Amino acid sequence: MGKQRVLSGVQPTGNLHLGNYLGAIRNWVEIQDQYDNFFCVVDLHAITVPHNPATLAADTYAIAALYLACGIDLKYSNVFVQSHVSAHTELAWFLNCITPLNWLQDMIQFKEKAVKQGENVGAGLLIYPVLMAADILLYQADKVPVGEDQKQHLELTRDIVNRFNHQFAKDKPVLKLPEPLISKEGARVMSLTDGTRKMSKSDPSELSRINVLDPPDQIANKIKRCKTDPVKGLTFDDPERPECNNLLTLYMLLSGKKKEEVAAECQDMGWGQFKPLFTEAAINALKPIQDKYQEITADKGYLESVLRDGREKAEAVANQTLADVKAALGYSAPL
Repeated sequence: MGKQRVLSGVQPTGNLHLGNYLGAIRNWVEIQDQYDNFFCVVDLHAITVPHNPATLAADTYAIAALYLACGIDLKYSNVFVQSHVSAHTELAWFLNCITPLNWLQDMIQFKEKAVKQGENVGAGLLIYPVLMAADILLYQADKVPVGEDQKQHLELTRDIVNRFNHQFAKDKPVLKLPEPLISKEGARVMSLTDGTRKMSKSDPSELSRINVLDPPDQIANKIKRCKTDPVKGLTFDDPERPECNNLLTLYMLLSGKKKEEVAAECQDMGWGQFKPLFTEAAINALKPIQDKYQEITADKGYLESVLRDGREKAEAVANQTLADVKAALGYSAPL
């Protein structure tokens, strides 16, 4: 038996923040030697909301470089750009045609983002979960690392698999049913300005997030100005103190200390004592990533070769799945 396959990706909508790193990429790095990994930069998803065409390509390459800088190892993992593999959009079309409209209208993220966009909301925002399903299913992924907020999308993917196989591949299933891979710690990193909201690139305030490439002075300023409460003594898991729980969790993850150790260390602290510790831990944890990122981006040819090789390996798997799907739907093979 070979290794199980993992598929995941991040949108190139600007710099990675701690939520992306601690909630996703660091977990990928820690488990990558256990799986056959396909990690893509999902640039097709980036245009479901208004985007800047002038920076999309550069942002895409930056995220790919950050994957490598964060520790994605090409011995275990394949890194590529979603739009470089045309099978993603082709399979998405086939799956769109069998996915009931009400399944998509029930997606929580569509409802939330559609309200923000109003009359300008595009059809892509409604159907992008099907593209996400295509991303996963093209590679016959066994596991998909997801945060709590993405579980609904994976459930939709599983529903699509069952519907497709039942309607078109009863005797020999074509699409594999993926399972979620959820990290217990740090799976949901919250905003620095509101401990009840997820840290997000779409938040208009830069103070709400620490970006992986933020210089030390910016990290210190953001932590200095982050939202806290007036209570002395810092504790985990108090529903009345969401900011306290979030900041302690971030400190725990960035310092590498155990939860019990952090709880004992901080139980009698005030914020004036804690914030310098948190700042030091954040700067020290991110410096090796920042140094490696500068090394990778200084050699454009290297990054291009990684993505070229990644595309070729991805296409070999994706095109076979696409051919099997087309055959099940009744399409003839190209002459």
